Amino acid sequence: MAIKSTVYKAELQISDMDRGYYHAHSLTLAMHPSETEERLMVRLVAFALHADDQLSFAGGISAEDEPDLWRKDLTGAIDLWIEAGQPDEKRIRRACGRARQVVIYTYSGRGSGVWWAKVSGALARCKNLQVFDFPDCSALTGLAARAMRLQAMLQDGELQLMSDSASVALTPIRRM
Repeated sequence: MAIKSTVYKAELQISDMDRGYYHAHSLTLAMHPSETEERLMVRLVAFALHADDQLSFAGGISAEDEPDLWRKDLTGAIDLWIEAGQPDEKRIRRACGRARQVVIYTYSGRGSGVWWAKVSGALARCKNLQVFDFPDCSALTGLAARAMRLQAMLQDGELQLMSDSASVALTPIRRM
């Protein structure tokens, strides 16, 4: 019998001063059995950074041809493809061919630097690709709960993610 995903519910209040976006989202996130809470929270942070009424969670690591998050236009074309972690080069190039914009968020410290050194040369031709790194986001797991009420405040490229009991500040570092 296969292990099922764990469902997390999040009430996310977003105040994005950089984009002038202020909105509350009720989100349901499925944590794949092979996924960590840290990766789950990075996906939630990616949602906060790109929040939009059309942005939604996709199949991610459960689906070969879907990202972690995506935004499609009314015709079904993919405007934005977002991945968390260290996807392989072939998957990234395929995403760049399918979407108008591709964004990757890496988060595993030194491991992400090794991954980037390996793939950066081959990805230099991808003009619609952006890669960001969270050098240390392990504190995000302290905010993870099956039912979360979080506030995300974005200003000058820095994200402050807050719950009733804790707060985590993150500034993504642009690699590409």
